[in-house]
Amino acid sequence: MITSEVKIAHISDLHISGRKDRRYLNDLDRMFDHFNSVGYDHLVISGDLSNSAHPGDWKIIREKLESHDLYHWDKTTVIAGNHDLTNLEEELRFYNALNPLSLLRKKAFDRKVKEFCVFFQELITGEERGDQGFPFIKIINYSSVKIAIVALNSVYPWYPADNPLGARGSISKGQLRALSLESVLAPLADCFVIGLCHHAYKVYGTDSPIDQAFDWTMELKNREEFLEALKLMHAKLVLHGHFHRFQSYKVQNIPFINGGSFRYNPLCYSELIIEGLDNFTQRFVTLPANI
Repeated sequence: MITSEVKIAHISDLHISGRKDRRYLNDLDRMFDHFNSVGYDHLVISGDLSNSAHPGDWKIIREKLESHDLYHWDKTTVIAGNHDLTNLEEELRFYNALNPLSLLRKKAFDRKVKEFCVFFQELITGEERGDQGFPFIKIINYSSVKIAIVALNSVYPWYPADNPLGARGSISKGQLRALSLESVLAPLADCFVIGLCHHAYKVYGTDSPIDQAFDWTMELKNREEFLEALKLMHAKLVLHGHFHRFQSYKVQNIPFINGGSFRYNPLCYSELIIEGLDNFTQRFVTLPANI
């Protein structure tokens, strides 16, 4: 649906746990029905589709998108969250927790990232087959504006000392280098650029020791480098999830929008309306309980 304004719906952190998760799957049907009835041009899901890194849960989400005619490159963008790539229960098993070979763990993690990207390849490249991974850039031409979604993987492997809960984030140097190339930056010059990752730039950010400890387990480690990459791309805003709170905030005049958690509030989502390169509005929408 092409109009003078571009309407984007944003949800995050579905944490689906198999086909027996009927209540939330019904809620997802209701939400997707709503998106179609309103006529959103694009849907963004910013990670944690699954609750336990199970590809069967990815399949459930793909089937739901397909059944609502949303499983198309120009209609939906999805990225991975830590729960899509890391099974904490498995990592904490004795033989993994005491494994000193971090390189082997990194290789296993990289295979999981590739598996996710291959599974959702059609939403990354528009092709059913391929192995294009992160970062990927999706430029969509609308009648009023060109939208560029710059998607990055901010999840990194579980390590017993540095990432004990598997929830800290880091955007790899390779991804950041790729975004600094002139061949990448040039096509973005006339686009409304949206940065997309799973981890929040800011969690609590208070002086409370308890909150600071929580921040550490959830933080995006190299957020300053990420911010510099956003500036280089002249990003208008960033969409993310991870920290289960519907919120918007600014970092050096760049708006960050947290899609909250569909799992904990399946009636709420973020709406972004773009009317030109420098004109957009954002709000959080709550569906009526009886919709």
